[in-house]
Amino acid sequence: MSAVKRSCLCTLAGAAAALLCACTLGPDFVRPQPETPAKWSDRATAPAVVPEDSAGSGSAPARALRVTDQAAELRSWWMGFDDPTLDGLIERAVRSNLDLRTAVLRIEEARAQRAVSASAFWPTVSADASYTREQFSLTTPTGSLLNSAASEHLPGGARISIPNPYNQFQVDGDLSWEIDLFGRVRRSVEASDAALQISIEDHRGVLLSVVADVAQSYMELRGAQTRLAVARQNLATTNELLDLTRQRLAAGLTTHIDVANALAQMQLTRAELPAFELQITQSINQLSELADRPPESLRSELQSVAPLPRVPASVSIGLPSELARRRPDIREAEANLHAATAQIGIAVADLFPRLTLTGQQGVQSEVTSDLFSWASRFGSIGPALTLPLFDRGRWKTVKLQNLRAQEAALGYRRTVLNALHEVENALAAYRADEERRAWLDATITHNRDALLLSRQRYESGVSTFIEVLDAERTLQQNELSLADSTTAVSTDLVRVYRALGGGWEREAPANPP
Repeated sequence: MSAVKRSCLCTLAGAAAALLCACTLGPDFVRPQPETPAKWSDRATAPAVVPEDSAGSGSAPARALRVTDQAAELRSWWMGFDDPTLDGLIERAVRSNLDLRTAVLRIEEARAQRAVSASAFWPTVSADASYTREQFSLTTPTGSLLNSAASEHLPGGARISIPNPYNQFQVDGDLSWEIDLFGRVRRSVEASDAALQISIEDHRGVLLSVVADVAQSYMELRGAQTRLAVARQNLATTNELLDLTRQRLAAGLTTHIDVANALAQMQLTRAELPAFELQITQSINQLSELADRPPESLRSELQSVAPLPRVPASVSIGLPSELARRRPDIREAEANLHAATAQIGIAVADLFPRLTLTGQQGVQSEVTSDLFSWASRFGSIGPALTLPLFDRGRWKTVKLQNLRAQEAALGYRRTVLNALHEVENALAAYRADEERRAWLDATITHNRDALLLSRQRYESGVSTFIEVLDAERTLQQNELSLADSTTAVSTDLVRVYRALGGGWEREAPANPP
């Protein structure tokens, strides 16, 4: 066995031993345990207070809201509204939304970056081919020495031949391999894995937002259509009341003041219609944008008036402890903490020596005919150890990464706390608007009775037109308030599901092995 081969085998054996003895510096990541209460507040899960004797107006019967902490099934929470149009809009948005497609590309970027980091485990091999023509200066010590040697004769009459200038042809390959003694590469890959998880959780968060935005825009669309229908019905009633006052004026039973008041009430009701039509247009365009469609492209299928989807009779929200495993923003904050912890290990490993195995093998000749002959070969192999003796910046980098990890830990706690508050506030809004809706529903029944009685008294000459006008205004205001409140109940429930973090599991890409 040649000396070169023995040297190569010894070097490789030493490198293998170094790999077996390698360690990973820096703190290992420990998954944080979120600080969550054992259960939601009693107020959040308390039933809404609704009128007991209310039969309702027919549009939205009163009922007691029920929120339970039973295990929640949130994969397709929008199915609970039982509205095929809403289901179709969400499916289209999930397939086409531009923000979602951008988030998918960010995942692929993170995977590519992870592959780049993992490539440091492998040696770097390169090949080179070159040709040079060189001439030594005769006025330099080296050139003068070579020129003198070329004029000398060896014993026996042989003459040394040193051409000047001369050609050099060379083909060689180079190898460089960093032996990861202290885990710098391993920590880099760990940080890249965490960055990949961040991008996956970001995609899940975008998906959650897109689904919730579609549902909320759809609820607002149907709510605006309901308010427009109520306003048009009120407009018909005010026109009828205007005709009645004109008939009474012609019969000499009233004055022009009553006719003017009735006309003003009709025009005021008519003035409300453009605002509701604007809300409808904005909601349709919002849904179109979420589905990557141009403005007005969905009007033909959404223009037809449809009632608001009915909310489920009960809502299961699970326990607070389940929130940290479900909400993408909490999972993303955890991945951020993981990445920051791995960066500490990278910074610590940079304080220790780096062992790099380098090698070169090739052929070199003055003429191409001898380039690949056995005598033209050359090569070298051996380890290189780099020891940082004094680099204040590296020590400061360790402190910097520690501070960033502490910041990431606080960010995780803040994200969990914000999530808990969002759920509690969403549940409180849902309960409050449900109570308001139920009481308004009961109130409208009495408003209609009051309007009917006041009109009968007015037609009989027992009361003035002001009494009729007040009853009509009160009914119109409460009917619009009921439509607003009914819409708010539906949008509040969407916010509850958004705060709980449901709806991304079905579409989110899986973690790579």
